[in-house]
Amino acid sequence: MAVEKSHEGGGASATDRFRCGYVALAGRPNVGKSTLLNALVGEHLSIVSAKAQTTRERVAGILSSDTFQILFIDAPGLLEPRYALQEAMRGAAVAAMKEADVVLFVGDATRPSTLPGADFSRESDGRSSHVVVALNKVDLVDMVVRDALLEEIAGAGYRALAISALTEEGLADLLELLLPLLPESPPLFPLDESATQPVRFFAQEYVREACMDLFQEEVPYSITCRVDEFREDQNPIYIRVIIYVERESQKGIVIGRGGSAIKKVGERSRQRIESLVGRRVFLELRAKVLPAWSRKYAQLKQLGFRTTPPGGGGQKAP
Repeated sequence: MAVEKSHEGGGASATDRFRCGYVALAGRPNVGKSTLLNALVGEHLSIVSAKAQTTRERVAGILSSDTFQILFIDAPGLLEPRYALQEAMRGAAVAAMKEADVVLFVGDATRPSTLPGADFSRESDGRSSHVVVALNKVDLVDMVVRDALLEEIAGAGYRALAISALTEEGLADLLELLLPLLPESPPLFPLDESATQPVRFFAQEYVREACMDLFQEEVPYSITCRVDEFREDQNPIYIRVIIYVERESQKGIVIGRGGSAIKKVGERSRQRIESLVGRRVFLELRAKVLPAWSRKYAQLKQLGFRTTPPGGGGQKAP
């Protein structure tokens, strides 16, 4: 079951022929890629947090009109991996760039170090003709800084424009820039759908988003969530999500005194899920310990991540 939305005709068009393709959102961690995806598709699909490295798996959002369909892929931020989970995250980001028709690199105007460098050029196979750089968070810098950064990006050979995913400034111009780069193709998904993943994927992500917001220090980064049971034929919809942590002490924090913490997680995430599906949801949460899951390839595979262990020939993250 994909997420659906009401469809209205019109919108920007590059030609009279229908265009459809994949646009991968790339960039360093915490530059606003997930906020941008949500703003572009008009749905809260990709979870958002002030904490870095929130996105761990690819999230696909769909923007459609009568003349185009863009599949935006929000992938994890590009980083130098230090352990197995981060290797899977970087693998997912690199694979998304290689598979996309267009790479939309998102930079943070308040952090010039997040602009595309030599490492990005290597990972994108030097395809500057199919790369657009969106300078995000321009609402937080003055015009002089913005223009200087845009000039620097253009000097490196990239198309660039200033945007704010938060205020939606420049997003219409961004679409006009992306559309001519997409191939002429019929739509790949029904025009009223806004996501390619099933509801159960977003349910577990919304639970993790609530955990990211409510818990501090290392706990959010030691948590992953998976749907254990999903009964859509019931009313309300029954969903059971397991919150995996790496240590017993973290399990105690997630549950809280008398179950107070896990109750807050459930309240927040249930509201998100009900808004997405348009129905009442009975959400059951359980916390379990899966020791050092983020550093063990076997545990990551069990949880659905795709990794290639050192010296192995396995399949890389998609």
